Formats: sequence, structure tokens, C-alpha cells
Amino acid sequence: MTTRPKTPDLDRVQSPADLKAMSESELRRVADDLRAETISAVSETGGHLGAGLGVIELTVALHTVFDTPRDKVIWDVSHQAYPHKILTGRRDRIRTLRQEGGLSGFTKRSESPFDPFGAAHSSTSISAALGFAVARDLGGVTEEGLGDAIAVIGDGAMSAGMAFEAMNHAGHLGKRLIVVLNDNEMSIAPPVGAFSAYLSRLYAGAPFQEFKAAAKGAVSLLPSPFQEGAKRAKEILKGMTVGGTLFEELGFSYVGPIDGHDLSQLLPVLRTVKARATGPMLIHVITKKGKGFAPAEQARDGGHATGKFDPATGEQKPSKSNAPSYTKVFGETLVQLAAEDSRICAVTAAMPDGTGLTLMAGRYPSRCFDVGIAEQHAVTFAAGLAAGGMRPFCAIYSTFLQRGYDQVVHDVAIQRLPVRFAIDRAGLVGADGATHAGSFDVAFLANLPGFTVMAAADEAELRHMVATAAAHDNGPIAFRYPRGEGVGVSLPDKGEVLEIGKGRMIRDGARVALLSFGTRLDEVVKAAEALEARGISPSVADARFAKPLDRELILSLAADHEALITIEEGAVGGFGSHVAQLLADAGALDTGLKFRSMVLPDIFINQADPRRMYEVAGLNAADIEARVLDVLGVARLDARKA
Repeated sequence: MTTRPKTPDLDRVQSPADLKAMSESELRRVADDLRAETISAVSETGGHLGAGLGVIELTVALHTVFDTPRDKVIWDVSHQAYPHKILTGRRDRIRTLRQEGGLSGFTKRSESPFDPFGAAHSSTSISAALGFAVARDLGGVTEEGLGDAIAVIGDGAMSAGMAFEAMNHAGHLGKRLIVVLNDNEMSIAPPVGAFSAYLSRLYAGAPFQEFKAAAKGAVSLLPSPFQEGAKRAKEILKGMTVGGTLFEELGFSYVGPIDGHDLSQLLPVLRTVKARATGPMLIHVITKKGKGFAPAEQARDGGHATGKFDPATGEQKPSKSNAPSYTKVFGETLVQLAAEDSRICAVTAAMPDGTGLTLMAGRYPSRCFDVGIAEQHAVTFAAGLAAGGMRPFCAIYSTFLQRGYDQVVHDVAIQRLPVRFAIDRAGLVGADGATHAGSFDVAFLANLPGFTVMAAADEAELRHMVATAAAHDNGPIAFRYPRGEGVGVSLPDKGEVLEIGKGRMIRDGARVALLSFGTRLDEVVKAAEALEARGISPSVADARFAKPLDRELILSLAADHEALITIEEGAVGGFGSHVAQLLADAGALDTGLKFRSMVLPDIFINQADPRRMYEVAGLNAADIEARVLDVLGVARLDARKA
């Protein structure tokens, strides 16, 4: 068992109120202890490490200066909120992070009054904080009261359009609102684009730049007798670029940049802002992702996400599986196809590592684009590439594609542009829980006219579907696949182009047909084998396509079996609903066919081991076996209760 660090000063903190009586030197020691505790906890649970280490001092300073939970600190995305959880009465549960029944890896309203707003996707914090600020001024009531609203947002998240929409509105309203820009030059991957370059220029000349920024941004905070002197100081800098111009044009008073790891800078600035701010304020804080833990600091992504690791060395425990991950299969197959077709290109939204595009970026950098945290732009940019004669693959997690849905409809589907959507993290994803589950993509894509929607049953099928998408120029096409390793099947050297809308039979049987869509096929086969031992021999088919459906296959199964059951790792309204519509339109249900659809339940499933999550969802082999027995009216002895 790993030896836990000694944290004598952190041990004195049961809630943020305990910080307020401490001296600055004591707070520095608390910060050191908090960093050690965060590293120790995440080494045992895995999770998001680098972001939290980068805001240790900022977290201490915010809870010292502000009166939380009356004052609302809203962490954008909130993967940096582990230190915040430790300071707000949850230290005794911090080693349950991201586990079933444990603490969420993100802020969660139901978990603590110190989490005023739940998060997990980026760029929402300023909008939410402005909502709290307006609610406060309109006389809104919460159990803890309504004080200041403070949004803590990273430079990567600030690149998303929603953040600017919120800042524009906040500047227009002029409400007292505090935005802390946590600028670590890193989102999940290194940030890209002009906005990142703008932030870099703001502090490229430090420490002189700090003086210039302070001379400009702090004017509105000073007592009136001193404001005239500050304005005169600004005149000295006439003709020079001064920090904060963009933010002030949006109606914010700008202060910074300041060292986000120096409490002697953070505390007085935050105290001054708290005491004197009247309208919207932006505090520009410079931090280092992974600060204080060398392996995280040196990692390309700043130690963004990690499995369990040795806190002394940072070495992670290797995977036990020999099968390649679905993400790796996609990335390698795309590069193979790109070598043969110069029109193939790729787009991702700040997730080149997570979507497997780092190989493409390394091999064909001029054809691989990371647009930052901007899914809406990514989709329409890909649409423009397609309209320009390219063959774009837009690689986005299922949960993040939701953010670009209007663009999928308006800019891609209506124009029938051949954008290829590679949808990673389809289905339930384990430790990240409900916010990152890929539950809805089939339902929201398959209802769009002209869209082709596929799901890979295994890693070999994924290779075929990447090839199929590359060859498909007749409208948009999507293929979905889960997080993690494949099932261990042999991979073909090259993917073959599948016939659009055609499934495949896995095994022929009688009485009941099991029609699978996606990677539950392995569980379906296990269920069929268990049923075989009971004397029931079901047919099993892999649909491959949710749209267009394999009409011939489905109607044949319906005609030759007394029951047909569909199985998918998606929400109601997806594959099973389309099959039901087909059966109804064809009159197949009038013959007495027993049709059932097994889908994710109408709940948000909290984090747990993925197999346990699918057990909650009722989509494991034992659940499929039980559904078959129930449909056929066969009495059974439930071994789990025997």
C-alpha cells in the first residue's frame, strides 16, 4: 500500500472557514500539503491530475478570500476541482473519486453545497456565473445565500464561442461578476489558434508587462483620489500595446497577468477585487498545468488524465489487455487510407490524443486540424472541407458531438455533404460517468434524412467502417465505437468497403432472433451460448447499420422467428426504435411477432466500472438471456439469487 503523505497544515482544514484565520505562510504550507494529498489520492484512483495541480494556490486563495458557499465559485469543466473537493469537507472520500458510489470526478450539485453548478463540458462557467449574479440582484434565494459569482475558466475553454457570448452579455449588463482566467497555455492538448497567441503576447514581456497591465486594468479598483494618477501612468505607455484590451472591449475591467502560484500576488488582488469591484472583472492568472509533480509537468498534455500510478515516479500500471484500443485502430486505419488518398483529412476539437489523431498529425500535418474547444466550428469547418472536394473525418467524442448538433443538421445534413463522423467514446464510459456517456448520438443522427449511421461490433469491424466512410461520398456518414480495448479479434491488413445498409448473420437458430447494434454483440453471443445450454438456440445478427436499416435481413428474421429482440448501447429513439418503425410499417407486428428493444434506461447512470454500469443498464449477457426467457415464457432459476 502506498504511504500517504504527512499533511499537518491541511489536517487543520475541515472547511474553507478554517483558512480565513491563517497567515500567508500557513496558507503556503496548506497549499503544499494540498498538492501532496492530490497527487497521493489520484495515484490510487486515477483521474484528472494536471489541471488540479495547476490551481492549488488559486483554490486556496479563492476559498480564503471569498465566503463560499454563499459566494459561488464555478469551475469550468471542473476536472481541476479535486483540490476544491478536499478543502470543502470531502477529503475523507477523496479516494473514492470516479468510483461507484464515490465522489464524482467533476463538480456536482447533489454532492455538496460548495458545488453550486455541475460541469464536465467546457466553456459554461461564465454563463452560469452570470445567471447567479443576475439572480442575486433580482432577489433570488438559495439555501446558502447568494453573494459573489466567480467563474474560473481556462484559456482553452475561453476559445469556445459560448464563453465570448457570455462575456459579451455580462459586459452589456454591467453586473458585478468575477471571471478568473486560468491561463496555463493548455486545455487538454496544447491550445491552438489566434486567441492562445493573444494571451501569450499579454505576458511575453513580464515583469514589465505586469506593470503595464496593472496600470490599465486596476484603474477602476482604486479609490477615486488615486484614479487620476493611474490614468497619468497610462499616458506614459501611450502607443504601446497594453494587456487586457480585448477583455475591456467586451466590458470587463482587466487585472493581470499575475502569477497563479504566488499567494502573495493572488491574495491581495482577490481581496481588492472583492472589496472594490462594481461591474464585471477579469483576473488573468498564469499557472502551469501539472505544477509540482515532474511527470505531469513534463507530459505533453500536462498530465491531463491518468490511470493509477506510482506517486514517486509517475509510472502508470500497464493495461492487462493485449487487444489494441478502438481509438488506436481508428487512428492507424485513417493514416493507412490517407496514404492512398490525398483528399482524406481530419478534424478534431482539442482532442488529438483522445481521438487517435496524433498519428495523422505527425504523418500528414497539413491535413490534420485541431480547432480547439470549438465543436460547432469543427463540424462546419469539416462541412466546408467537404464542399471543397476533400474527404474530411470529423473525430469527436459522442458526448461532445452534442455541442455541435445544430451544425450537423444545418450545415452538413441539409446540404448532404459527405462529412465522416468518427464518434469515439460511444456507450457507457466508466469513471467519467453520466456527463461523458455516449448515449444519444444514434438517436440524434439516425433521425436526419440522408445520414448513414454505423456501429462497430469489434475492432475489425471498425477498420471496415473507416474504409467504408472514406469511400462514401453520397451524404454524411457516421461510425461509433467505444472507449477502451477491443475484444481481441484478428485485424485485417486493410479495411473492406461494406455494402451500405447491409448487416451480417453471426449464427442461425430458431424461435428467437437477437439483433445487435454495436459492441454489445460479444455479450449477445455469450447470452446465446448460455441459452444453447438450456435447449434454446437463438439466431444472432449484427445489424452494422442503424440507417439505412437492412430491411431484407430484419424482415426475414421477423418472419422466421416468434420473437425478435434488438440490443444496443444507446438511448430510446435509436436503432431499436427504427426497427420497430420498419416492422410496424411492413405489417410484421400484425403476425403476432414478439418484439422487444433493449436500450439504455431512461436515467443518467453514475460512474462505475463499465461492466457494472451495463449491469445497471440491463445490457449484459445475463440480462439478455433473462429477456429471452421472459419473452418466450420459459421458467428459469435465477442463478444470481439461488
